[in-house]
Amino acid sequence: MADINQVELQNLRHMIGGQETSYQKLNTYAAGAVDPQIKQLFTKSAQDALNTKQKLMTFLNN
Repeated sequence: MADINQVELQNLRHMIGGQETSYQKLNTYAAGAVDPQIKQLFTKSAQDALNTKQKLMTFLNN
């Protein structure tokens, strides 16, 4: 993979931070949810955000 420039690195960090924020918020919402279906929705969405964050982080490790 080609090296990324400073702008791309900055954008990547911004996206990773956004996914981490989404993950944290969705976990908080899931913890407070009473309805099992809503809780499951928030939990799945949190996991999806975490997976996306991890995929984005692979660009930093290459």
